[in-house]
Amino acid sequence: MSRVLIVGGGPAGLTAARALRQKGVDEVVVIEREREAGGIPRHSDHSGYGLRDLHRLMRGPKYAQTLVAKTRDCGAQILTSSMVTGWEDSNTLQVTSPNGRLLLSGDAIVLATGARERPRAARMIPGDRPEGVLTTGQLQNLVHLRHREVGKRAVIVGAELVSWSAVLTLREAGCKTVAMLSGYAKAESYAALVIPARTALGIPIRTRTRIVRIVGKSRVEAVEIEHLDTGKRKTLECDTVVLTGDWIPDYELAQLGELDLDDGSRGPTVDTALRTSRPGVFAAGNLVHPVDTADVAALDGVHVAQQIKRWLDNPSPLAPAARIIAEAPFTWVSPGIVRTGDPSPARNRALLWSSQYHFAPRVIVRQGGSVLSSRTLPWPISPGRVFRLPWSMLAPAYGTNDITISVA
Repeated sequence: MSRVLIVGGGPAGLTAARALRQKGVDEVVVIEREREAGGIPRHSDHSGYGLRDLHRLMRGPKYAQTLVAKTRDCGAQILTSSMVTGWEDSNTLQVTSPNGRLLLSGDAIVLATGARERPRAARMIPGDRPEGVLTTGQLQNLVHLRHREVGKRAVIVGAELVSWSAVLTLREAGCKTVAMLSGYAKAESYAALVIPARTALGIPIRTRTRIVRIVGKSRVEAVEIEHLDTGKRKTLECDTVVLTGDWIPDYELAQLGELDLDDGSRGPTVDTALRTSRPGVFAAGNLVHPVDTADVAALDGVHVAQQIKRWLDNPSPLAPAARIIAEAPFTWVSPGIVRTGDPSPARNRALLWSSQYHFAPRVIVRQGGSVLSSRTLPWPISPGRVFRLPWSMLAPAYGTNDITISVA
């Protein structure tokens, strides 16, 4: 009898649980710290979910409810209000739950704890310390789950996909977005979204701009902003500031388990089968690529379930590995390891994050001083969103020499 423990009840964890049960794994337990499973989509009450994995477009809460129902229907167990606090040994987790402290062991463990936006303290934004400074997750939790008011005039820091999610949430709460700020020369989100959204919602996007001070005593009253090129400063009156993007994985459990962490993303380093550096421990979803869409994270769950079933059936030693290194302007790549004979990664893509914009980039993959592939791709590299590299460009790799990905 096999048991798999999954830490995290978001799209990746729930989909992995369902896929494992469908593959005949006897017992699958999902451990979720919130009172309800479903992850971020639970409080992201707008459309845009489910297209890639469920093949229909859904609003966030309905998508989360559907994933939870499908997971329970297939016989997986979901423990809510349960926090994994550490490792008892290499295959046993320490869990604090409403029933007290538990020790749960598994033949395999999946970390699917997701990612979070960095709060104000981590971004080192100076000024007063009033109420009204939120991340997107905090905003959506207040509006969609607690049905609280958030203010009347908001400034959004960031201009990526999640930033527009914040715009829609503020609009539903009756709060006007008076400005969206981006430190980049172009808004990070897709032009196909930015142009109609800006036109329809009338939101000014200030590029190459940052907040230098928050003003307010009990509540935000204004923000002082600065243009990064000219140094010119201006004060915008507002009562709410929403900090979007700037993602970091929830990596604390991986760190406690002494798993190898990626220097760029801070998530666990994984190979194409989503194995971590500890045998029998896998990682999936936005924990290893912070951050991609919910349905892409869910498809990670399908992929990791396939690899866990293979490992349970045949826990053989791993082949030697080659590291994949993302060179500037890329800041991280996932997967970070490739082994000869292993499967391609989920969706046959390597995922990268960039600090610069490149239109129609020429991407070069090298190993051991030789060029494995070089191709001009018809989609841009842009900060604030994942860049997808066809795995066929890395498929010629072999042996253990480092592989580098760069832009010409």
